[in-house]
Amino acid sequence: IQDHFVTSAGVAINVFTRLAKFSLIGALGLGFTGWTIFEATHLWVESVELAVNLDDETRRWEWDQDVERWTGGEHGGTDPALGFRARHLLRGSWMAENWGVGSTTFSDNGGIGSLNAIEARLDFAQNYLDMTIKIAETKISSAKLRPQTFNELLLRHSAILERIGTKEALFEARSKYEHVWASHPGKGTDAARIASKLGDLNFRLGDSSDALAWWTRSLDLSQGIQQTEGSVVPTVSQSAPSSPSAQRTLTSTLVSLSAYYSTSGQLKQARQLQEAALALLRSIPSSPHISAASPPQMLHSLYLLHRSSLISIHLAEVLYALRSPPRQSSFDYLTRAAESSERVALALTGLPFNPPDAKGSGVVHTPAPGAPILPLFYKSHAMRKPATGLLRDARRTAAEAWNLMGILNEQGGNMERAVMCYERAVGWAGIASNQSSPGEGTLEADWKVLWANCSRARDAIKKQ
Repeated sequence: IQDHFVTSAGVAINVFTRLAKFSLIGALGLGFTGWTIFEATHLWVESVELAVNLDDETRRWEWDQDVERWTGGEHGGTDPALGFRARHLLRGSWMAENWGVGSTTFSDNGGIGSLNAIEARLDFAQNYLDMTIKIAETKISSAKLRPQTFNELLLRHSAILERIGTKEALFEARSKYEHVWASHPGKGTDAARIASKLGDLNFRLGDSSDALAWWTRSLDLSQGIQQTEGSVVPTVSQSAPSSPSAQRTLTSTLVSLSAYYSTSGQLKQARQLQEAALALLRSIPSSPHISAASPPQMLHSLYLLHRSSLISIHLAEVLYALRSPPRQSSFDYLTRAAESSERVALALTGLPFNPPDAKGSGVVHTPAPGAPILPLFYKSHAMRKPATGLLRDARRTAAEAWNLMGILNEQGGNMERAVMCYERAVGWAGIASNQSSPGEGTLEADWKVLWANCSRARDAIKKQ
């Protein structure tokens, strides 16, 4: 009997020993697999997603200068001197911003703007960047970081804070941009871009005088004009800079100035600036056949074309408010803006300008709000975000132009034409499969206005 108990105890101990051993091996295996996947993901982001684009044509059109910088410099990736933890946090910020954070859409965790619901991916991204910046601050004195690393971290953090958009986030973004400006030589396209950003932020925060001063400084830097201390009078040169990146920065600043003058009641200054800006944009040479140009050149031309359409809309509104020229001038500028925006959206998605079903209708094509950007843009790290943002903006601009034309036609009593314009506005702003819902990038408030205008005009036609 004693031997039986001894044998049974030995068997039990052996079973439990094996179970513990296999459990330990399984746990180690799972842990190793999870760690491998974790590190492999970071390695992918470091060597693929944050890689430098070496395409000569991309460099020629300077899209590599406008690309987001994640501290790796000319080698891409992240700065090795940041250390293991900081580099992982930095790559985590990129993942959160670009891949999201699972099923969570909005965050309200007591961070920046905690009284407002903000996108969770942006909240996570800015938190990771904030921790990275704190670690980088401790390494500045060691002189091991790249000279540009700390400023690039501040610029990335500021860009995300801008997108969060709460008042607290905007104040912090402005503070970080000012820190970068203070340590910047104040020359070249990078300086012009920072000045333009500071102008936009000051305007959003209600500091119009500071905004105007920063925009003026950005214009001078972009055009290579000698800056006058204390000057706040924007000067538009008759010739554009030769640098493609400077041209894009210049046109973005002109759009901001145009919107500022138009919305602040300074209509005569607005008209002068807008007419000078359109003349400047027309002076920039472009490929006669955009579709035959290289992808970087094509994207550059489309970018300038879209900015000109925005300024055309502003000018149409200003002319209507001034009541000086015939109303047809506003129609002409709005028509030009709508056609230009639609051409931009179609070119980015690879759709034809004149499909067979549009012949004889006076309509260039059918709106395509859901079409994705061409793979030749999406596969380029330097052009993916600019192309995606440009496509979204072009659709919104087309919708705005058609909606304004609908309003003018309705005021003139041409209800059939007004309905056509409103329907095209809804077509560009809605979802292709469900035209009663706003599409991606369309604000709910804007959609309600577009849909209400279209519904009202349709009802008026039915009553006739």
